[in-house]
Amino acid sequence: MKIVKYPHPSLRYPARPVLAIDGELRRIVAEMLELMYANKGLGLAAPQVALPLQVFVMNASGDNNERDQERVFINPAISDRRGSEEAEEGCLSFPGLFQKVRRPKQIRVQAYDHRGQLIDEELTGLEARIVQHETDHLHGKLFIDYFGPIAELASRGALAELEREFRQDQERGLIPSDDELVQELRDCEARYAVSGATP
Repeated sequence: MKIVKYPHPSLRYPARPVLAIDGELRRIVAEMLELMYANKGLGLAAPQVALPLQVFVMNASGDNNERDQERVFINPAISDRRGSEEAEEGCLSFPGLFQKVRRPKQIRVQAYDHRGQLIDEELTGLEARIVQHETDHLHGKLFIDYFGPIAELASRGALAELEREFRQDQERGLIPSDDELVQELRDCEARYAVSGATP
């Protein structure tokens, strides 16, 4: 398992709802948490590891010594968005890119955790921002989609460099073509649907 970088097709591919919470899903969640800590992230969504599943993990402390702060969200739905707040965001699929993004300050989120327990909470501040950022990933939406004209202009060079590196790796045969990557995502969907496992 590894984090894919922009413009990998998985980042724009809508994830499918999880149908069963089983040992395989818990293994995926555990690997995602380790990968998130290894890359010093606060959250990580399944599409960022090329899995089209509606799952993300987070730890707002960013500290793997504070495992009690770990959260797992499966099939999240956000409602009751209130207020507005601008703050800096980054993304593990966009290494080195940080820009201010405006989002609702307070949200209500409903989801399931990796034990199958219902989550129904109101969140504010950093936790609300992480949940919104990661939930967007599950629908193929990225934080760059929120950039205003100034942030867009300031980020143009960094995005072009990420695209250039990705295409060069494809030309070298280090990364499959976009068509092959999309087929891998479809195969993953089909595998889970046929087996009756997660999702």
